[in-house]
Amino acid sequence: MASVQANGITIEYEEQGAGEPLLLVMGLGGQLIDWPPDLIQLLVDNGFRVIWFDNRDAGLSTELVDQAPPTRRQLAKTLVFKRPLDAAYLLGDMAADAAGLLEALDIDRAHVVGMSMGGMIAQQMAIDHPRRVSSLTSIMSTTGNPKVGRPKAKVVLRGLRRPEPTPETAVDQGVELFRDISGPTFDEQKFRELFQADLERSWRPHGTARNFAAILASPDRTEALRRIDVPTLVIHGLLDSLVKPSGGIATAEAIPGSRLLLFNDMGHDLPHTRLREIADAITTNAARAGVGAER
Repeated sequence: MASVQANGITIEYEEQGAGEPLLLVMGLGGQLIDWPPDLIQLLVDNGFRVIWFDNRDAGLSTELVDQAPPTRRQLAKTLVFKRPLDAAYLLGDMAADAAGLLEALDIDRAHVVGMSMGGMIAQQMAIDHPRRVSSLTSIMSTTGNPKVGRPKAKVVLRGLRRPEPTPETAVDQGVELFRDISGPTFDEQKFRELFQADLERSWRPHGTARNFAAILASPDRTEALRRIDVPTLVIHGLLDSLVKPSGGIATAEAIPGSRLLLFNDMGHDLPHTRLREIADAITTNAARAGVGAER
């Protein structure tokens, strides 16, 4: 792993492979080690230089310790009742981080793939930094329109009932959450090992709260998405209870010429049984960028 200075912060990243650059953007509370190694290898085998990184306030990238995190009560009021929320930064700032990482690595353009919050950041990157984005893939994400992609009520209620996590309870709580939101291929032991590795590498619950605030405080992207002019693929699971499929459908409807891929055995996760299909779909979408460049 390595790090660079970009957009005023330190960004921890890793890369593998050669060929056209492809940037992976992680979701809320995730770290770069959470990307499935098999997916990364498939993308490398498909001819990409794959780059993946820790978002600000996550993993080993800069933690904004001087910015007070919102309380769980404040986040819940904003999520449920749409109350205004002061955020330390917005998704646009996180998109600027990703664009800054490419600049620091002397990469003019990359295929950008984001999942969950990472999909929102990837969308914002295509809006704010279009010259940096060759193609866009948005996975299990949404547009920022509060009417679509909302979590199911039972997921919200269970989240509110869980006590504040501690280093001693974080792994069990992570497993419990993903048992609720994953599809039928959920592997408890695999997730337990992953969350334990996350905990040993970095423990930043306040950073996750600030990331969540950035999601809730950022504006609806729907109208801006209509201006995106790069090949776009939207992937979503029909069993997703954290970001309901309406979020992915709305994303595909907003972006001209986008393609929508729905899996009936996928929740808010990346099923190991679908990784090759996902990698190949990303590759096919990236190949369309040549046509877009000529146009």
